[in-house]
Amino acid sequence: MSKNEVAVSLLNVDQEGAVSMFYKLETAKIDYFHIDVMDGIFVENNTHDKMYEFATTLANITTIKQDIHLMVEDVKKYVDLYSPLGRNRITFHIEALKTSDEILEMINYIKDTGNQVGLAVSPDTGIDEVYPYLPYIHSVIVMTVQPGKGGQKLIKDTLLKITQLRNAIDEFNNDIDIEADGGINDTNCETVKNAGANILLAGTYVVKNDNIDEAIKKLRGI
Repeated sequence: MSKNEVAVSLLNVDQEGAVSMFYKLETAKIDYFHIDVMDGIFVENNTHDKMYEFATTLANITTIKQDIHLMVEDVKKYVDLYSPLGRNRITFHIEALKTSDEILEMINYIKDTGNQVGLAVSPDTGIDEVYPYLPYIHSVIVMTVQPGKGGQKLIKDTLLKITQLRNAIDEFNNDIDIEADGGINDTNCETVKNAGANILLAGTYVVKNDNIDEAIKKLRGI
């Protein structure tokens, strides 16, 4: 399994103080800035304008990799927008495309841009849906909340999906990251890691915390 890492969602970061927050997160030594791109169709919220502003700013001021999570219906459109921003990781939802051929085509399309590629799975989707694509991707985001909103509580049933996925990955002997997305904080992070996730994505817990450095350390288990 890859080392434990921390990604921080910028969904609930205020635009006015964004650059200051980016600096605090960088000095806290996070591993990824997580960019939650929503189109108002695949999920109810539309965050593209704000997230694109954040992503372009980050591309100019930091070398920390962006973890671009596309919660969108027209995947190619948003890949074309975000892929030029650097060698990042772009993840799309398996539910957004209709056939396995379309999914494989998009995986290869993202790779051809020079970015890493991941698949995301919503809570209501069986984790076995991603198994055929494991040889071709770098990561899987297991949604531990319903996609589309920040500040939700972790759905405990999703922990089993993480464990099942970890077992499947270990059978393939592939070095694939499992990222748990949603409701992660200092009270459940060890449970999530024990289930098999090696990237913890936190949002509200970190960006609304009075001590960001300490919050990141707690997620790492330091």
